[in-house]
Amino acid sequence: MKSSVLFACATVALILTCAAPPKGGTVVIPDKTASSAMVLVSASFAAGETIPTRYSLYGENLTPDLTWDKVPEGTRSFALICRDPDAPGGTFVHWILFNIPENVRVLPEGLGRESALPFGGTQGMNSFQRVGYDGPKPPSGTHRYYFDLYALDVKPALDRAATADRVLEALKGHVLYQASLMGK
Repeated sequence: MKSSVLFACATVALILTCAAPPKGGTVVIPDKTASSAMVLVSASFAAGETIPTRYSLYGENLTPDLTWDKVPEGTRSFALICRDPDAPGGTFVHWILFNIPENVRVLPEGLGRESALPFGGTQGMNSFQRVGYDGPKPPSGTHRYYFDLYALDVKPALDRAATADRVLEALKGHVLYQASLMGK
């Protein structure tokens, strides 16, 4: 009996360790199951590949285009957070968008810094303390940049000063599905 309990505890610990997010990462457990997995892609870079210089602070600092489909039923809005979990001081947020209308499926290249998006939605405050996108500019080494798209069952009551922490707090209990795209 004692060895069975010990084995069960060790198994649970192993599962929890293996399922842990990457250092500095964020895990959002979907509230509901989507009938098919929402997919996030970009024509600017392939998943797991290098993000071209034109989308970085070393280049033109343009927002990359992003496209998604297979949206879960009941979606009322989307939120997007681009984060670098490999930053020396902990997770660094490069881009925050929220209240993207439920009918939008594309974020075009080069959105700019305006808080209000032309198709609806709002850009929030990144870790540079600026509204809009600021691309990669790692101080050293190779970093991973996660573009996390959330399908939500609400339109969160947030303003353009919203940080990633405030957005993630507002999303709790409202995430229908999350899709991610990682570039380096």
